[in-house]
Amino acid sequence: MFGTALSQLRYGAAILRNRPIRPYDLERIARDLVATIAEFGEPGADSALLPGRAGAVDPAVRRTVTERSLRATARAAARHTAYYRRTFDRLGLDPGTLTPETWDRVPVTPKAALRGLPAAFVSAVSAPALMALTTGTSGNPTTVWYSRAEVEIAVAMSTVSAVLGLGLRPHHTLAYAGCSRATLPLLNVEESVTRIGASFVQLGTVEPAVALDRLAAPLGLRGKAPQITHLTLSASYLAALVEEAERGDWRPSDFGLGYIGVGGEPLSEPLRERAAAALGADTSTSYMMTETVPSGGTPCTEGHLHHTTEFGHLEVLDPVTHAPTPPGGVGVIVQTPYVPYRDCTLLLRYATGDLVRLPGGEAGCEMAHLPATSQILGRWSGPLSVAVPTRSVLNVLEAEPDIPLPARYALVEAPSGPRLHVLVRRLPAAGLLGRLEERATSSGLALDAIVLHDEPSSMPPTGPVRADLREHTFESARPAAARIVSPA
Repeated sequence: MFGTALSQLRYGAAILRNRPIRPYDLERIARDLVATIAEFGEPGADSALLPGRAGAVDPAVRRTVTERSLRATARAAARHTAYYRRTFDRLGLDPGTLTPETWDRVPVTPKAALRGLPAAFVSAVSAPALMALTTGTSGNPTTVWYSRAEVEIAVAMSTVSAVLGLGLRPHHTLAYAGCSRATLPLLNVEESVTRIGASFVQLGTVEPAVALDRLAAPLGLRGKAPQITHLTLSASYLAALVEEAERGDWRPSDFGLGYIGVGGEPLSEPLRERAAAALGADTSTSYMMTETVPSGGTPCTEGHLHHTTEFGHLEVLDPVTHAPTPPGGVGVIVQTPYVPYRDCTLLLRYATGDLVRLPGGEAGCEMAHLPATSQILGRWSGPLSVAVPTRSVLNVLEAEPDIPLPARYALVEAPSGPRLHVLVRRLPAAGLLGRLEERATSSGLALDAIVLHDEPSSMPPTGPVRADLREHTFESARPAAARIVSPA
């Protein structure tokens, strides 16, 4: 393990000096972690020191590293990208003098600027290798370019996370049920899973009945669990699978799932509970987006989302004024991914549009040393999205079996307040409206009224969800009578 120690030293030196990271060093660290698991069955106590494990750091040291990282990232952006060169020249800003306290002198970068001219954010001294697109559910897809080194670094980080965070081992099989055109996450997951020695299955967002058949099918592979053990997908596609499983009388014993990982959309508590009852596995949600990789957030046991300080700088700001959000308030996540983790598309104070609430006091959980927010509440689309956030609405709707999953709804501003229009299975639905009104009131949703519809054509326009990114397949689901059902 002497070579691994040298790799860790070189990696640490690169971070402290803001020098380019050698992808080989991170690959070696990840490879030796996998070898340790293979030999001893579990990671060693020093695994908390590995990259991305977010160990506690002395506050003075953290501030020094943050200042160096912000300056190095601002210098690279101002020197080598057209967008930030113009910005810094226009304002007369010297990136070498910025501190965490004066970082707000740098203007917030709106998502529209990156969508409008992505090449203006690409460093002139980088080697673009991979164009990654977002799904576009909140607007036109956003383009982010990555160098080969960035991709290799992201894969190595993901490998460490899969071993230590997901508990992935060689006998496991992970299915990825995300859209196949999501190039970066697909590549990242496939590479990290197979480097561990586990097996990878690309499901895509096919018809839910087809996906359930594949999840239940025996693998018959030597040295592997009998069925797929891990599943990664969006919240709305999970809702579509739960809908199909409940409607088709599937039982948890039909599957071999031990872990379901959800990302990309807010996950409601009722959906989490229904997924466990239908599919037989606990569901976990984390936070990461294409534009800000490898910066992200990890949930703690108390339900906070804790954000890494190693890979980038987090701010939570008012979506209109860009003033800091006070404790207890709702704001948008604004991220600055650091060089040297990023060297191609460089972003300073990037407004993600993702809404979170800041805790009202100090967190007392196992990750209290890291910045904490609520889980993602939804996307900023105006004042109504703060007053009635997506996650709160889904917590009300997705507990009801009379509402098909994924829940379809529309918020319409009326003179006396917002009206929530909801698609239900059929009308009349005895007691449904009263239950929804009671649940909305107890959740603090300031609604003028809830209006039920049993025809999509009578609804106001509803926003797209990732489950709508259906991929066509020649395969059709087997009839229910032909399914192999395990004994009770």
